[in-house]
Amino acid sequence: MQIKFPQETVFLVTGGAGFIGSNLCEAILRMRHKVRCLDDLSTGQQANVDEFLDNPNYTFIRGDIKDLDTCRSACEGVDYVLHQAAWGSVPRSIEMPLFYEHNNVLGTLNMMQAAREKGVKKFVYASSSSVYGDEPNLPKREGREGNVLSPYALTKKSNEEYARLYTRLYGLETIGLRYFNVFGRRQNPDGAYAAVIPKFIRQLLNDEVPTIHGDGQQSRDFTYIDNVIQANLLACLAPKEAAGEAFNIAFGGREYLIDIYHILCRTLGKNIEPNFTSDRPGDIKHSNADISKARELLGYNPEWSFERGIEEAIAWYRANL
Repeated sequence: MQIKFPQETVFLVTGGAGFIGSNLCEAILRMRHKVRCLDDLSTGQQANVDEFLDNPNYTFIRGDIKDLDTCRSACEGVDYVLHQAAWGSVPRSIEMPLFYEHNNVLGTLNMMQAAREKGVKKFVYASSSSVYGDEPNLPKREGREGNVLSPYALTKKSNEEYARLYTRLYGLETIGLRYFNVFGRRQNPDGAYAAVIPKFIRQLLNDEVPTIHGDGQQSRDFTYIDNVIQANLLACLAPKEAAGEAFNIAFGGREYLIDIYHILCRTLGKNIEPNFTSDRPGDIKHSNADISKARELLGYNPEWSFERGIEEAIAWYRANL
């Protein structure tokens, strides 16, 4: 899909050295627009953006979204903010609720305030499917949310409420993107809180025994990174009626974790039985997105199925791990 912006458009990507943020920076640079990457490198990696350093359209700002003056400076002269900076991981948020409130809520509020003051055209921010909490119905549909199950989910729900207020009270056009289990190139496979697909791939390549929390029958709407890039860019050009809203960003499919594990084993030529352990606190059993609202108001049309995306992801990790 071709998405076009006027020449000399300036983007700010917060969390730009992270998995999603670095891919957004790369996409914007390929479109020959200017991009500023704001990151404190607490979870992002400098290696993700090193290849952009010689590009005259790229600027790296090492800074913390918890500092309002840093946010103001980063937003100066910016057309669109793509706010990806946050700490992820449901289990880690249960261990560190105060930090998550400070970083994910105050940091996002700082960015909204800075964007408002500097006249940014659109503030597009990362929300999460975790806001659906214990709502049992599938597919997940905007406006039908349950009780959140973790501090991480609560921070994303708070972000959405602040965004609605900033649109209604101050006229800042905000758009929330509820990501559903994004995967793909540059996603970090390391650490206790690593996402499941890159973690499994790394462990299998190293002939290690992966651990599956629960029975493996949990299902997710795994979403390839290129679909998320499309959604962010489309959100920048969305009509006014989309402002203040949040949208499911997924492929609209449903994959079971144990099936994904077996796909990875077959593709990588491994025959390793996983270790099953207890469910993780705060996790939901099933997740699948209704993406009709994003199709209608954003023009979102995901082109990357899980099958196509997982082939690309495996190839990338084989070449880069």
